[in-house]
This record gives sequence, structure tokens and C-alpha cells, in this order.
Amino acid sequence: MSQSPFSSLSLSPALLKNLDSLGYTSMTPIQAQSLPLMLQGKDVIGQGKTGSGKTAAFGLSILTNLNVKRFRVQSLVLCPTRELADQVAKEIRKLARTIHNIKVLTLCGGMPMGPQIGSLEHGAHILVGTPGRILDHLDKGRIDLSELNTLVLDEADRMLDMGFQDAMEAIIQQAPAERQTLLFSATFPEQIQSISGRIMREPTMVKVESTHDSVSIHQAFYKVEGNRERLEAVKKLLLAHKPESTVIFCNTKREVQEVADELYHHGFSVIDLHGDLEQRERNQSLVQFANKSISILIATDVAARGLDVDNLDMVINYQLSRDPEVHVHRIGRTGRAGNKGLACSLFSEKDAYRVALIDEYMDIPISPVGLPEDDVLSQEPYQAAMVTIEIAGGKKQKVRAGDILGALTGQNGIQGKQVGKINLFDMRSYVAVEKNVAKQALKKLESGKMKGRNFRARILR
Repeated sequence: MSQSPFSSLSLSPALLKNLDSLGYTSMTPIQAQSLPLMLQGKDVIGQGKTGSGKTAAFGLSILTNLNVKRFRVQSLVLCPTRELADQVAKEIRKLARTIHNIKVLTLCGGMPMGPQIGSLEHGAHILVGTPGRILDHLDKGRIDLSELNTLVLDEADRMLDMGFQDAMEAIIQQAPAERQTLLFSATFPEQIQSISGRIMREPTMVKVESTHDSVSIHQAFYKVEGNRERLEAVKKLLLAHKPESTVIFCNTKREVQEVADELYHHGFSVIDLHGDLEQRERNQSLVQFANKSISILIATDVAARGLDVDNLDMVINYQLSRDPEVHVHRIGRTGRAGNKGLACSLFSEKDAYRVALIDEYMDIPISPVGLPEDDVLSQEPYQAAMVTIEIAGGKKQKVRAGDILGALTGQNGIQGKQVGKINLFDMRSYVAVEKNVAKQALKKLESGKMKGRNFRARILR
């Protein structure tokens, strides 16, 4: 971490006071390099992966540029997925909590159009959304970008991967030419270079190689031949290490389904994440994994974007990525905040060129190591200690985390230490509880009242 304090920047006293209350004292490397430039109004290209602190960097710049008295759209943040858009909007709201009357609106596909139309009619200062839905609203004349001063393209490489280039360019054409443009990307392919050259004015490139101490991540490469051996290798690694939380990266949706089915059949606590899921199913998957109700998440790189999980014990690359930067991005999800992490990568003879690219890019000698012995296959898989209860009420019903905790721990309830993470969405809430008190917790929620009314609840399996 950089030791540069936020107080060294020309931020308002209200923002500095809030940063202090959030425990944000020293800037991360990407913040220290990019924020002074952004606060001067310069266009910036930031290259850094999830966990680098880029959201807070552009969030503070957006808030500094904002004229709260002008109730017009002044900033637009484009994100590749709904999960990331929600995460970004949440972070901006957190940074803005000492500034009154700021409205941040999230506009994403896969969500009902009606409430979004109603919210847009009431106006907003900052829009965060996916390119397709933002363009829908623009084309229908529901969004006016005439007073836009800041455009942010977050995880631009994934927006290109997901086919959003045309929508992005159509949105940019409707934005004022006189604006600040900030582009963040984990990787920097030629397409990004081409786009940045067309839409930015003399941008400054800020590159942070890694936000993780490489010694905190132990990398192991295993040579396998054939699909069956690859699946057996995954089981051996999971049974030998028994990690509490693991992400398995696959290159295709078909592989995701194949690995998930195999592990589920053998009794592992597993959930998959891919683009065909409904938004509610995606929310449930992410919540259950993040709150330790599910120990293994299987996903493609695109589906895993926006995934923010503390203390991830292990990453398994079922197939090596075609891009060594993406490999670094994947394994960097483990070994955070000083914790030890383990990254296991499987490769075959035909993957030799991908191994060589990683070797060269990371400047590490790669030698395959032996897999755990066959006798580990007789062991029982690790089972998550928590389960998730879904409550049919959320922010729209004014349900708060404190209401849920109170309902669970009231008279004849469970202990507070048996309650895990609580996640609130518009129409639903999720709470993790220890598995051995799940039925008692469910009964308390169903029979008790929150906000003077009963809410249906169920245990997610």
C-alpha cells in the first residue's frame, strides 16, 4: 500500500471527514497515481485489477466534480455486469454519505423497466449502468447527457468481451465533447488502445502491476491429459486442501456446467455462475458464496467480474486463460490483505504455449508438480458451516439489517455470533446462519414480525 494520505489531496473537508470515518487513510497505489491527475480534470487510463481501489479513485473524482444544486446527470459510469454496477453504485453512495441530496441511480438490463423510468423522471446526478440498458433509455429520450462532465468506462476490456462495443460507442456519441473521460481496465488489448485514442483527450496512463504481494500466493501447476484426468485433478486438490472458499475458473459455459455437475454428484458444496442465469439466481449464487454458505464457485471470467469475496483460500484454473494478464487477474483474487493464498493451474501438452506466456509475463520459472495421491479421493468433501435464509422483503419494504438481526436474536432466538452476513436487495433479503441452528432461525423469522408485519422465509438449498 502507498503511504500517501488522502489528506494530501485537494478534497473537500466533507469528503475527507467521511474517508476518515470509513477507515480510508492511506491511498492504494492506483489511487495515489490516478487521483491527483483526475482531480486536475485530466483524462486517465487506469490499468489495475479487482481490489486495487479504482472504484474509490474515480468515485472521489466524480463527487469532487459534482454540483449538487444542479439536479442533472453530471456523471455516467458504464460497467459490464449488473453485479459490478451495483457494487460501484454502493461504493459511490458510501463515499458521498456526508454530502446531502446526491442521487445515484443504477440502470441495468435484466431488471424491470418501469421503476427505472419512474426514477429517471425524478432526475439523478450520477448514473451507473450496463451499456445496453443505458442506450435503451437514451434512445427513448429518458436520459439527457447535455450536462455530463465525467464519463467512466469501468472494466472496459470485459465490456468489449461481452459485445458491448457498439452500444458503448453509441452512448459516447451522445455525450458532450467537452468532458473528462476515465477508462479502467484489468487488461489493455488493442481494441482498448483504439477506443481510447478516439474518445479521450491526451490521456495519462496509470498502471499498477499487482495489488497483491506475490509471496502471499503460492502457485502450483499440474500437468493433466484428457478431460477425465482434469476433473479428477480438481477433486483431488479440493479434498487434499479442504479450502473454505474456492473459485474455479473455466473458459466456457459448457465447462462450468460440466465441472459443477461432476462436483455436485460427488457431494461437494458447489454453485455455478454464468450468463444464462436470471438476475435473482445470480444474486443468490453470489450471496451464498460470499457468506460462506457455499464453499466452491465455478465461473467464467466474465461471470466472475464484480465478485468481491474476502479471504478466498484457493483459485483453481480448470483451463489456463489465453491471456497471461487474465491469469494474474484470476489468481490475484486469493492471498489478499496479507492472507496466504493458493492458486492451482491445470494444463495439458497442447497448453505449453500458454504456460510459456505466463512464465514470461510473471517472470517465474514454471515446473509441473505432482497431484495429491489417489487415496485422498476416499475423503469426505468440505461442507460449508453456514446456510442462507431468503426473506421475502427488502429495502422497498424498509427492512434493515438490524431488523433481521433483532428478529433472529430476540426472545428464545439464536445467538448473535451464530448469524453471518446479511445482504439487502430491493425486494428480498438474505441472512447466513450456522447450519445447526438453521431450522430454529427460520422459525423465528416466520413467526416473528419486522416493521410490524410477517415476512415469508425459506432456506436456500
